[in-house]
Amino acid sequence: MSTPVLLITEVTPKPGAALRVARAWNALPSAATVRERRIYTALDDSAVLELAALETLNAAATLAMSWQVAWDRLGQDLASDFRRQSLTFVEAPKDTAAALPPTPYVQLRHVEVPPGNFADYRAWRERTIFDVVRGAPEVEVFLAYHSAISTEPGVMFVSGFSGDVDRYGAVFSSTRYQQIVREAGDQFITGGHNGLYTRIYRHVASE
Repeated sequence: MSTPVLLITEVTPKPGAALRVARAWNALPSAATVRERRIYTALDDSAVLELAALETLNAAATLAMSWQVAWDRLGQDLASDFRRQSLTFVEAPKDTAAALPPTPYVQLRHVEVPPGNFADYRAWRERTIFDVVRGAPEVEVFLAYHSAISTEPGVMFVSGFSGDVDRYGAVFSSTRYQQIVREAGDQFITGGHNGLYTRIYRHVASE
């Protein structure tokens, strides 16, 4: 079952250093409170991402030593600081038996929804976004989280897939889904339809 608390950490590597950063990060030991962690690079190598599965928000307080080790080991190859956010599980239109999606690709899809609109938004997404996802075999895992501690607050969908990137992307570029995006922007999303943030990442296996 997907993790109840998801810690997302992202860095910007120096040009040409993405794979080196990902492999070095992968080689670092996990803290005892981390159930599972997976490392990814953005498809254009502009970012390196860590997804870490935690049981509780309090578990993040035990990670200071691990964070310092990552700072020391990776710092020379980074063009940014570590950007972290903690999110709590809400629901899973397509769950996974593992704590994190086991797929070779994940896509993060983020929107900010004002609290007063959230109940209506959840009912709306069940009959629109989730209906599309459940009917799309290209989408193998689809998890809905909400920010607990973040400088980018809001809804985060974690979508996992294995097949061709363009074929997967077609699920969300269809005429029907583009209408859904417009509806979301008009009714729920802070910043309108331009408030949707998406990025695809490729898993980097341990050596």
